[in-house]
Amino acid sequence: MPRYNAGMPELPEVETMRRGIAAVQGRTIAAVERPPCRKRPIEIGPSLATFRRRAVGQRIAGLDRVGKRVVLVLDSDDRIILEPRMTGLVLVGDPPGTEHLRLRIELEPAAKGRNEPDALLFWDRRGLGSVRVVSPAEFAERYGLDRLGPDALRITIDELAERLGRSRRAVKVALLDQRAVAGIGNLYASEILHLASIHPALGCHRIKFTQWERIHAAVIEVLELAIRHEGSTLSDGTYRNALNQSGSYQNHHRVYDREGDPCHHCGQPIMRIVQAQRATFFCTVCQPRTVRRPAR
Repeated sequence: MPRYNAGMPELPEVETMRRGIAAVQGRTIAAVERPPCRKRPIEIGPSLATFRRRAVGQRIAGLDRVGKRVVLVLDSDDRIILEPRMTGLVLVGDPPGTEHLRLRIELEPAAKGRNEPDALLFWDRRGLGSVRVVSPAEFAERYGLDRLGPDALRITIDELAERLGRSRRAVKVALLDQRAVAGIGNLYASEILHLASIHPALGCHRIKFTQWERIHAAVIEVLELAIRHEGSTLSDGTYRNALNQSGSYQNHHRVYDREGDPCHHCGQPIMRIVQAQRATFFCTVCQPRTVRRPAR
């Protein structure tokens, strides 16, 4: 695996998965199977038997996303939470291989003449992901705002500054705190701060409101562009979209995984440091510790 892939998939990849499985909405779950797998098992909860009892026969009434998790909303108002974690994929196409196929949710046949998927698959190379069925009350308890912050694509400037502005943590580290803002991972935090011209080690308490405005604008711009490019597939090829195809945002990275390469804006070599045991990439010219015009 590449050195810097910890934390994938992130919000753009998970949102791409959610959009990619749109065809399962309105379909009824016919069966839930756990394919034979010699690898580390993923967590399926509360138990496979309970999962089957609460899911089989239910129509998938809606699709959602909470942070880095795909959510299937059932007619019963229960929710199936698919959490890919580092190496999981939610698919309606053929998986990268059957060796790491962890769960198969069979769907009742589509209407005659319609070319729609016959199953929803959860594939996970390392077995770190999880799939759970939860009630509305359990969903609120596990994934409500007291556990997860506002979604990164929906948070306002005022909320972002209020939730992070008093922290004495480095801004790059603080952006990864899912209790403050949900969905930003290691890769996109580096990209966001470069676009906003903010040094990753700058303490949140030292950031002015005008800088939070730049960070907020960069969050939206970077994440929406990454979603349009269907996420980032890095050198190990782990991340694939719902049809088992590569994303292309890695071709647009400003700094991530580009140590020593010239900055696209100023030509200065990209630097790499480690923060909270995670690799951070930035440009010393475009991201000084003092305020400077944003890099574009």
